[in-house]
Amino acid sequence: MLLRANQLTKDYGSFRALDQLDLEIAPGEIFGLLGPNGSGKSTALRLLMGFMRPTAGSASIAGHDCWHDSVRARRNVGYLPGELRLYENMTGRQLVRFLGQLHGQDGTERVDRLAQVFDIDISRPIANLSSGMKRKVALLQVLLPQTPVLILDEPTNTLDPTMRDVLMKQLVEARNRGQAVLFSSHVLTEVERVCDRVGILQRGRLVHLQKLAELHEVRRIRATFAEPSEAMPNLPGVDGAVRNGREWTCEYDGPLPEMLAWLVAHKVEDLRIEPLGLAGIYHQYHGAEA
Repeated sequence: MLLRANQLTKDYGSFRALDQLDLEIAPGEIFGLLGPNGSGKSTALRLLMGFMRPTAGSASIAGHDCWHDSVRARRNVGYLPGELRLYENMTGRQLVRFLGQLHGQDGTERVDRLAQVFDIDISRPIANLSSGMKRKVALLQVLLPQTPVLILDEPTNTLDPTMRDVLMKQLVEARNRGQAVLFSSHVLTEVERVCDRVGILQRGRLVHLQKLAELHEVRRIRATFAEPSEAMPNLPGVDGAVRNGREWTCEYDGPLPEMLAWLVAHKVEDLRIEPLGLAGIYHQYHGAEA
């Protein structure tokens, strides 16, 4: 595993910001960390970067302890913080080149190509750039070195929809090169699109781990029948079935032809079949009722 956290914990006085986080991320994997503000996402990422001493537990990147051997650990990481603090007296090109050289890479040819992909003029002083443009410059310095691990805190913040799509494509390409990607996000659709696994944090605890491939196999079915009935399908894979008169809903991960045959036999008038998606799981922990 390129990245490991073992019972990683951080206290601020009597407040526990992160509580015994266990996490492993393999090469060629994108992992999404979900949760509202205050759930512990940024604390977890800062501990992995070695910016804070953990109260308990440990973390490592590429075999190097994130606190005790933090310099070697960070050599293997491209990091994007949630709040940017850039050297605004530099141009974008100067900053990217300077930070790339710290990783032992120049990347002169690739920087122009990637700047074109992100539609940014890196010859301009950073002080003259908008917040979205500054975010793009920061993304260039994260993506260019092609480090084994990428850690990004809310990477699409301030980006327009087109640039969000561009970034998601870049993260998929990083995974295909064998890099491990860890990012936090509030945008469930982005996470669903690119992540292999996700974890949901609640009050500093990792309360749910989910493989996206498994989630994509589950469908939510909503049907309206011609007349009221209490009939239920006797099929494996049906979960949470509820019938109220003519209306019927369930979650289903079995063969679709068998379910469709049952629905047709019971005179369905209207039908909606959709992937279960992350929203239902996420709102179990962070919805209004939760």
